[in-house]
Amino acid sequence: MGQITVEKNVGGIEGLCIISSAVHGDNRGYFIETYNQNDMKEAGLDISFVQDNQSMSTRGVLRGLHFQKQFPQAKLVRVIKGSVFDVAVDIRTGSKTYGKWYGAELSEENKKQFLIPAGFAHGFLVLSDIAEFCYKCSDFYHPNDEGGIAWNDPKIGIKWPGIEGIYAGTASSEGYTVLGLPLNLSDKDKKWPSFEGFRQGN
Repeated sequence: MGQITVEKNVGGIEGLCIISSAVHGDNRGYFIETYNQNDMKEAGLDISFVQDNQSMSTRGVLRGLHFQKQFPQAKLVRVIKGSVFDVAVDIRTGSKTYGKWYGAELSEENKKQFLIPAGFAHGFLVLSDIAEFCYKCSDFYHPNDEGGIAWNDPKIGIKWPGIEGIYAGTASSEGYTVLGLPLNLSDKDKKWPSFEGFRQGN
């Protein structure tokens, strides 16, 4: 027990947490508990996770901003190789911080985890040559339930590190660079609506 420390309500947004785990290391390497249900409950974080995912992305890739509409997922995210800038945007109806974002660097060095409750849009930008990203979800993936918001909407105003470019009214990556490379988005992520468009659709 007692293997984690939790910074709650980061960025002034209720429910967002940064979790640091105790690292036990010696000249052979290290050991870390990446998840312990009892420790989470003791910290007041009683969430049941049902699915684990892992992805690999290269430098300059931006994924997001994603959410599920009818089956919202809480996520516990971490990076096991490389580094990313991870972002959550509050889209909970009635929240005092509706539309507010918070971002944190997650890396294999800092071993931090980011707990994102259900009701947030989520995305990340790869800062290293390669990043391997792992996350737990509190609900299963429903392919017909996907939603998204433009990563670059100025009404949200996310300060993505290293990205340069001018917003042209869409989520397209055209004209944007990150750390000297063209910004790399999926076709789907280039077409998400603005935050206002998302609001009107709900």
